[in-house]
Amino acid sequence: MTTFLSGIQPSGYLHLGNYFGAIRPHIRASEQPGEHFYFIADFHSLTTVRDPELLRTLVHEVAVTYLALGLDPERATFWRQSDVPEVTEIAWMLGCMSGMGLLERAHSYKDKLNAGIKPNVGLFYYPVLMAADILAYDADVVPVGKDQVQHVEMTQDMAGYFNNTFGKEGEPVFRRPEFRLEDKAHFAKVPGLDGRKMSKSYNNGIWIFESGKKLKKAVNKIPTDSRPPEEPKEPDELVVFDLLALFLADDELADWKAKVRAGGEGAPGYGHLKMRLVAAIEEHFADARVRREELLADPSELDRLLARGAEKARARAQVVRDRALKACGLR
Repeated sequence: MTTFLSGIQPSGYLHLGNYFGAIRPHIRASEQPGEHFYFIADFHSLTTVRDPELLRTLVHEVAVTYLALGLDPERATFWRQSDVPEVTEIAWMLGCMSGMGLLERAHSYKDKLNAGIKPNVGLFYYPVLMAADILAYDADVVPVGKDQVQHVEMTQDMAGYFNNTFGKEGEPVFRRPEFRLEDKAHFAKVPGLDGRKMSKSYNNGIWIFESGKKLKKAVNKIPTDSRPPEEPKEPDELVVFDLLALFLADDELADWKAKVRAGGEGAPGYGHLKMRLVAAIEEHFADARVRREELLADPSELDRLLARGAEKARARAQVVRDRALKACGLR
């Protein structure tokens, strides 16, 4: 049976870009044949988050979000990364076999340096911990976006270094994972409120569960121009249509586009388009909002679900950890 693995870092409140780019694909994938493992990468977040209460809140928020949006813990193993300490043991063993040059070539690390950010050891070591996250569960496939391909390739290299040093012929210590680069339709690119890619870094996102006046205020920030409604416009050049396309049925979206493209009397203005987007977002996440409130009202149930997932994940990781310890002479 094929094992799939993905993680999400609790570095901020999850927005629409997270939903269409990762959460929804994860949930849909978990409904397909195979074993599915999803973890909340709280160890990784320590490279940037320094507030303990904030970190606990963000971890809790990621868990509630995934479950409220439909992740079934009976079909997918779902847990906190830090609840499986074997991963850090595996990371140390991998680090002892990996060269500095490999880590120095990491795009994410070089991007931080180029941005003038003073890196810490954790940021430099990030790819090793990520490799341990993947290898600890004998993952076969790691679905990723294009920007994460290098991390899986580095994982392959680290597994190869260790296997070449301590493995026996035909008996590798670590299973070689493969990345699966999803097509653009699967990992949708979502524009932010300023027209750039929606990102926590740009502070241009719409929180998944935003509603009411706050949602309207956010949507009203979407950039437009001063052209009147009756002036014909090309819908594909308007950011608001990029967002509407994520929520509306094809026939309704085509109707809105035709009216805007034709212009004239009765053509919808930017205000009408934004009102429709607000309504579509409210409707799309209505059931999830209810489920979220139920989860928030019973935090002990949430902790129980995460603990159960961690128990299953840890049992898997212990087997791999022990295999590695024995191979390199520590058992």
